[in-house]
Amino acid sequence: MASSLFTGPSTTRRTLLRSAGASAILAAAVTLSACSTGPATSTSDASASASSSAQFPVTIDHVFGKTVIEKQPTRVATVSWVNDDVAIALGVVPVGVPKNEWGGNGKGSTPWKDAALEELGAGFGTDKAPVRYSEADGINFTEIAKLTPDVILAAYSGLTEEDYKKLSEIAPVVAHPELAYGTSWQDATTIVGKALGKDAEAAKLVSDTEATVKEEAAKYPQIKDKTFIYGYALPSDRTQTGIYTANDNRPKFLSSIGMKLAPVAEQASAGSKEFFVPWSAEKVNELDSDIFLSSVEDASEADAIKNDPLLGQIPAVKSGAFVADANKSLVLAISASSPLSLPWALDAFLPELATAADAVK
Repeated sequence: MASSLFTGPSTTRRTLLRSAGASAILAAAVTLSACSTGPATSTSDASASASSSAQFPVTIDHVFGKTVIEKQPTRVATVSWVNDDVAIALGVVPVGVPKNEWGGNGKGSTPWKDAALEELGAGFGTDKAPVRYSEADGINFTEIAKLTPDVILAAYSGLTEEDYKKLSEIAPVVAHPELAYGTSWQDATTIVGKALGKDAEAAKLVSDTEATVKEEAAKYPQIKDKTFIYGYALPSDRTQTGIYTANDNRPKFLSSIGMKLAPVAEQASAGSKEFFVPWSAEKVNELDSDIFLSSVEDASEADAIKNDPLLGQIPAVKSGAFVADANKSLVLAISASSPLSLPWALDAFLPELATAADAVK
């Protein structure tokens, strides 16, 4: 799914899933699709007009042009990650959302989404819950069309122009503003808020979430000003070695809590429209930073990176300032940041960073 661990020449969800070490999940998930028609309306319909903070119609600019939403949506469908989180955080229960087939729980969801939906009386398993459709093999046009949405949210996504045109035949589409999978959670929240007629609520949600992140990060002063590289290292396939650029939400989050993107990563990011750039395993000794982060399948893979004759030469790995996270939900919460996922992630992620920062020599 979106913004996972590696991307090749094209930023497709299939490529992203495969390189996340989830090819087995992908193969199984292709056969899955939602079969119900979902709730008749969004569970927030009754309160939508009362809480609206914008006048319709509204026009939203995006990478493929402009989308006009004539009236406040009541049947909201989402694609990719983040967009459903934002809608739910704003009190709007979508009629349809993608399954979380990477980084999700046994329900094909996430802990933060489950908690928010339950609070809205629309937990999965109830008649008010959103329909879930598989996106393991790309956008699920058929299932989305069945739900007859009046808007499709994709402010954080990697929609192609072809995807956009096909979805637009179903309903108005709110696409990403510029870079595929490069929309910050703040911008995604603002855009979705505008599309749903909840501008003021979205602004407060951004402000409150940023305050929470800042408050929690302040408890770990040792991470401030530490340089970092968020990369990917796979001992079994060194050709997948690479680093995330400043366009990606992982570096954006770490920068927001007072850390500094290492100069080598800044240089790799300059002028790039990608969120991930490959890096030769033979030159990983040039990836100089205080802290190096990478997701891993399990603890044994972390040890394999440390002991690898090439990957073990990454300076921060060599010095012990290495964050190797095997918790896929936690990786998802940071990489596909949202106002729901970040508060959930802080209690686990910040101590990991602090431990790595303590190891910096």
